[in-house]
Amino acid sequence: MTSIQDAPAPASEVVLEAAGLTKHFPVRRSLRDLFSRTHHAVHAVDDVDLTLRRGRVTALVGESGSGKSTVARLLAQLYPRTGGDIRLHGTSTRVSGGRQFRQYAARVQMIFQDPFASLNPVHTIRYHLTRALKIHHNAGRTSADLERALHDLLNRVSLTPPERYLDKFPHELSGGQRQRVAIARALGANPEALLADEPVSMLDVSIRLGVLNLLRDLKERLNLAILYITHDIASARYFADETVVMYAGRMVEGGDSETVTQSPAHPYTRLLIDSAPDPDRLHGTLEADTRDRGNGEPPSLIRPPAGCRFHPRCPMAMPRCTTDLPVRLEIGDRPGHWAACWLYDQGTVAAEQPGSAAAAGIVREEAP
Repeated sequence: MTSIQDAPAPASEVVLEAAGLTKHFPVRRSLRDLFSRTHHAVHAVDDVDLTLRRGRVTALVGESGSGKSTVARLLAQLYPRTGGDIRLHGTSTRVSGGRQFRQYAARVQMIFQDPFASLNPVHTIRYHLTRALKIHHNAGRTSADLERALHDLLNRVSLTPPERYLDKFPHELSGGQRQRVAIARALGANPEALLADEPVSMLDVSIRLGVLNLLRDLKERLNLAILYITHDIASARYFADETVVMYAGRMVEGGDSETVTQSPAHPYTRLLIDSAPDPDRLHGTLEADTRDRGNGEPPSLIRPPAGCRFHPRCPMAMPRCTTDLPVRLEIGDRPGHWAACWLYDQGTVAAEQPGSAAAAGIVREEAP
């Protein structure tokens, strides 16, 4: 193979999916707990279902600590999972290292948040890209083939002319250029799925759009499945086809990006959108300011609250929210739009007035 080829494949084909994906990190025991039989764990991710399709971008949105990056690392099989399944083209996969991991990584690549930390500062761009090509496509490659492939990778990420960048070190490039190199390195494996963990959050605002547009172009030309992790729900609307919202390790809402961002159903999604800067609020529009947007901080994931994990902060909480874990409920007439919220269960709303838990003093901040 002399260059990275566009990959013809059926559009919307399921590439990677998670079913009931769960990750609990054990907590180191203190001297006080040394003789206790209780083993604590951080419930970082619980029962996550996610599907990545060819030619589509799925955004995973939530505040810091919600479990987004952990989901990406689980899908990349950088972390062993506590429970659930990861399926690649419908086949359950669990890799332990070595050749098995390389075979998986050739199809599922990750782009990290900090491009400077993900590139070795003592090696040139040529080294980083050559290493990726040799690991995944070493057979039958001549020096001329390798050079052509290096130029092709840099052309794909719009670092032109390639010879200007190949022999530079990471510190000689801007943040946006380093992230493009990281994307080129991921493309060196010729993957089917890209897991982009907040790929623009550490870049200057002026160049974020260029990197998102690059990823969109690669998605369309290479028919890639992309997971886009972000805390910026506005960029999810711009870039992603589908948006899924996470809170405290659980998925709380999902659907097409336009619907989720313009007609949010879950109180937490509304809180995320309301927290974004709004010129109308700054210039005296009071409608948004009169709403109760919820108070407090995310709960402890060592001792997560019973029922809905958002209920200690939710102004619409009902008594059932404090005891029963909500199931996914379809919203309105938009197919595929769902929320894990008892507000959309007619029987619960009829029996328990929304906000009644807060009014009765049942809702309170969880102890850390």
